[in-house]
Amino acid sequence: MSGRSAVPEVIWARPERAGRGPRPAYSRADIAAAAVRIADAEGLDGVSMRHVAAELGCGTMSLYNYVPRKEDLYELMFDAVTGEHEIEEPTGDWRADMLRNAHQTRALMHRHPWMPRLMYGFYGFSPHALRYLEHCLACLDPLDAPYGTKIELVAMLNGVVTTYVGNELATAERTRSLPWSEEQENAVRIGYLGSQIATGTYPRMAAAFMEDAGPIDLEAVFERALGRVLDAFDPRGR
Repeated sequence: MSGRSAVPEVIWARPERAGRGPRPAYSRADIAAAAVRIADAEGLDGVSMRHVAAELGCGTMSLYNYVPRKEDLYELMFDAVTGEHEIEEPTGDWRADMLRNAHQTRALMHRHPWMPRLMYGFYGFSPHALRYLEHCLACLDPLDAPYGTKIELVAMLNGVVTTYVGNELATAERTRSLPWSEEQENAVRIGYLGSQIATGTYPRMAAAFMEDAGPIDLEAVFERALGRVLDAFDPRGR
C-alpha cells in the first residue's frame, strides 16, 4: 500500500500532523527541502520517493505516510521554491513592481532549473503561491481593471518568463554538450544563414537583417517581451 487515496485530494487540505499521537519525525518543509536538493543536483527526473526517503534517512513506505503521491511531493517542492520570492511593499508603480517580480521569478528559475517544468496551474494554489499571487494583485491595485484581467496579466507575464528561461536553460544545456565553444557554433550558423540570405530567396529576412546587423541583445529582448505584455494591459496605451 502506498497511502494513495481513491479520490483526488489537495495535500494542503490534509492536516500535517494528527491532533494526537507522537510528533512526526519529519515536517513537510523537511521533505520539500530534501526533494529540492535532489532536483537542484540531478534535475526533476532524479526526484523519486525512494531517493527522497534515502535523503531523509527513512524508509520509502514511511514517506508515503507524509506524502501520499509523487504529485504531492512536486507540490511541496513548488511551494518551497515559490516561497523564495521577496515580497516587497508595492511602490504604487504597478509596471515597475511587476517587472521586479518577473525578474525575481527568472532568477528563481535559474537557481532551480527544474522549476519551469512545474509552472502550470495544477500547482498554483499552494500557500506560498497564493501569497505571491495576492502580492501581485496588490502591486496591480493602481491598475484600473477587473481582478480577472489582472490575474490574466500575472499568468501571461509568468508565461513569458517561463518560456524565456526554458529556452535559456535548454541553450545552456546544449552548449555544455558541444565539443567546441558557443561562439564557434554561432559563427558557423550565422555564416550559413548569411549565405542563404545572400541568394535573394528571402528578401524580407534580408531586410530584417539589414535593419539590425549587430549581435542580438538577449537581455533587451527579455525586457521588451515583458514590456509588451504590460503594454497590452496599460490603459494609457489604449
